[in-house]
Amino acid sequence: MKPVTSLLRIGVLAAALAAAYAGGITHAAAQEAIVQPNANLTVEGIPPITESLARRVALYNDFRPRSVVDWHPTKREMLVAVRTKGPTVQLHMLRAPGGELEQITDFPDPVRGGLFEPKDGGFIVFEKDEGGSEASQIYRMDLDTRKVTLLTDPKEKHGLGKWNHAGTHVVMSSTQLDKTAGPERRREVTTDVSVLDPRNPESIRKVVSLPGGGWGDFNWSPDDKTLLAMNYKSANETQVWLIDVATGERKQLLPTAERAGQQIAYKNLEFSRDGKSIFVTTDADDEFQQLVKVDLATMKQTVLSKNIRWDVAYIEPSEHSDTIAAIVNNDGLMELHLFDGATGRALKRPKLPKGAVKGLEWRNADELAVNISSSQSPGEVYSLNIKTGKIEQWTRPQAEIDTSKFSDTQVVRWKSFDQRTISGLLTKPPAGKFKGKRPVMILAHGGPEGQSTIGFHGRYNYLINELGIVLIEPNVRGSTGYGKTFLKLDNGFLREDSVKDVGALLDWIARQPDLDAKRVMIMGGSYGGYMSLAVSTHYSDRIVGAIDVVGISNFITFLERTESYRRDLRRVEYGDERDPKMHEFLTRISPLNNAEKIKKPLLVVQGKNDPRVPLFEAEQIVARVRKVGTPVWYLMADNEGHGFQRKPNADYYFYSVVRFAEEYLLK
Repeated sequence: MKPVTSLLRIGVLAAALAAAYAGGITHAAAQEAIVQPNANLTVEGIPPITESLARRVALYNDFRPRSVVDWHPTKREMLVAVRTKGPTVQLHMLRAPGGELEQITDFPDPVRGGLFEPKDGGFIVFEKDEGGSEASQIYRMDLDTRKVTLLTDPKEKHGLGKWNHAGTHVVMSSTQLDKTAGPERRREVTTDVSVLDPRNPESIRKVVSLPGGGWGDFNWSPDDKTLLAMNYKSANETQVWLIDVATGERKQLLPTAERAGQQIAYKNLEFSRDGKSIFVTTDADDEFQQLVKVDLATMKQTVLSKNIRWDVAYIEPSEHSDTIAAIVNNDGLMELHLFDGATGRALKRPKLPKGAVKGLEWRNADELAVNISSSQSPGEVYSLNIKTGKIEQWTRPQAEIDTSKFSDTQVVRWKSFDQRTISGLLTKPPAGKFKGKRPVMILAHGGPEGQSTIGFHGRYNYLINELGIVLIEPNVRGSTGYGKTFLKLDNGFLREDSVKDVGALLDWIARQPDLDAKRVMIMGGSYGGYMSLAVSTHYSDRIVGAIDVVGISNFITFLERTESYRRDLRRVEYGDERDPKMHEFLTRISPLNNAEKIKKPLLVVQGKNDPRVPLFEAEQIVARVRKVGTPVWYLMADNEGHGFQRKPNADYYFYSVVRFAEEYLLK
């Protein structure tokens, strides 16, 4: 009897031969060993992936960015999130700069965040979902035994907040899940805010039930009696509230009464150390998010970042001093800035290694941990002593490929149909490695209130460095980072103006002497998936193919089926499908209803458990475009959600992207 592995190989080769004859693949390719998709993947229309392709891509499929999660409360040690042994990102202990990473969580699903118990660090609390469902649960892990205890009700979606200053309770939010599909879904959505002692799972006490699903950013006052809370209405409008922890009573703090009716976005809520003020970022009096100190007694607002003409994207005040660390989004590059919260002065900027800064964690009054990535680094953790300027690298690069020669990214700009300037990020292959005009991959970001920012390109570096493809990441109107006016330019009936920005990019590409306008492909995830489909309907004659990853194909069915806690927030951005005029507009522009215009090959990628853009969006566009007669490749993972998180799935997904690019972009 032949070994099982041999039988499997024979079966795989037989399937490959059949597909080869059906698809016109060469005899030589058919003889190659084939990579079999794992049992969780549904593969339709995708030609066999050869092992030689997998070997070529392998080194680019194994970058492992590291990010700081939390400092130990009594030791100079930290939690770090990274994928080491298993298929997903997990939490690790790092006990010294340059030390070995000790994995402490081990689940099929990723764990990217967590908190040490703040007194002696004897346990951690963390959240995770299953299969990409985003129905996160909160757990406690005792570090001496590694015992894991579930702390929450699996019938609800939970969000883990911060420890109070006494170190006795964490704040958490909960939202009921609604599995009913279509317009019959539950209309009323509430967010419950509770406090929990993780040592005692039975201790959960609900503080208040809040209307809607847009509540978050809960932060404790220094005396632990009050919570700051943000109510997210849209990307352009948020409110700031105070909640009494004992009684659940709440009052709106910002915007103030005289500003009611204005669209103002407040973000990054934090109490000052003395509790007499709060720090927020806001665009109340500016196009950009400015760092503001609000005196709670007088409501006087003082701008700390008045000399910065970009968004202050994130802040982290120290609990041990008046220093505030802030990340500024400077034209797509995330930079570290420091401010004195007491005096309102901007402090001297520290010198850090080249790259983009993310993730800020204070250890004490002087030491700050940061994550830094660049075109040449997937992401490492550093500590900065703001008093001495000393910088230490805590994590060590583990890539098996030399990334130091990877090309830098540059900002480019072009004029759109209405003469508005649109910008994007351009990354070219290494100079001198390839001859002739280069093909282009347009990579559209999600959101739509997202932004392509400067950093590491991960797997896409294979396309750039080995296939000679130029990567362009447009920040079309509606993107974050370019002011509140720009952010609103794609709302509602203006939706397709952002698609026209990509049309203008195609014009710009045609004017570049080193770019090949006859070989352009577009891909994107989530809203970027919609952009790929929309460009395919508007500019099919100017692209060679499109890749849609978890994208919206029909705005009506999307709004009816997206999870209920997200629906009202999405209606503000896309339009309310219950309004007859908006319903007609969204129906008319949806790619599904224009599928006959999609004449170039399409690759569709989807997670079965996606709560944001449900599986139905992929299934219907695949069926409709195939009916038109256009080639469609389809990849679905039944253990993923809004994007692929497990390495075996992500690897096969990227093999498919490379195969698609080689078939339609490079020829």
